[in-house]
Amino acid sequence: MREKISACITAGNEEQKIRRCLESVRWCNEIVVVDSFSTDRTAEICREYTDRVYQHEWLGYIGSKNLIRELAQHLWLLYLDADEEVSHDLRDEILNQFHRGPGEVAGYRFPRMVHYLGRWIRHGEWYPDYKLRLFRKDAGRSEGEEPHDHVVVDGSVRTLRGPLYHYTYDDLHEHIETINRYTTITAREKFRKGARFHWRDYLIRPHWRFLKAYFFKLGLLDGMQGLIIARVSAFGVRMKYAKLWAMERETRKQAQQEKNN
Repeated sequence: MREKISACITAGNEEQKIRRCLESVRWCNEIVVVDSFSTDRTAEICREYTDRVYQHEWLGYIGSKNLIRELAQHLWLLYLDADEEVSHDLRDEILNQFHRGPGEVAGYRFPRMVHYLGRWIRHGEWYPDYKLRLFRKDAGRSEGEEPHDHVVVDGSVRTLRGPLYHYTYDDLHEHIETINRYTTITAREKFRKGARFHWRDYLIRPHWRFLKAYFFKLGLLDGMQGLIIARVSAFGVRMKYAKLWAMERETRKQAQQEKNN
């Protein structure tokens, strides 16, 4: 009898994508969903697959993952976002591992493959983009810096070959909107931790990001999509530091106003 796995899904207004995600984990022993009070049919669709649907205010990417960790009942947890799908190859690989017994392994990582503007991305910074998403509940936890969470485990990690599919942005508008949101979160987190604006970051880092993604990591082999990804990523780096500069400027302005008053 193999050890049991809880599929843990965090969601918010994902009615167009959530069913694909849920279908891909029906083989798990339970499905747990934490929904951030969706205003569409996300929670309703989830209840077709499981009665373990919890609605909770958004706690951030790290906080929400650690919340669902506590709600899951089984020893092994498989983390998914609503716009992701476990491929058949990855499912079969996981089941084979568990039928043999995971042994001393504390976690498994596997590549994530992104579907972007009609094409699977196989190069650049977006692939293979290994994610540690399957782990022992008593050995792992979510850490990181918002909005980029990652699982840390106490123990050995095994790499699988089957991909986790990621159906990311529907169009360029959504991509730019997400970059805007993420760069604001990142800049605020950096500012909160005491990071300060430097011109070299603003001027040099975006160019390096593009060169690395497009040339060194062969994003150019993904055609126009690869070029767009590299350009938008570089733009995101520039915006992150521009927002950090703006936060410093606003803080100095407020301090001066308080001093004058």
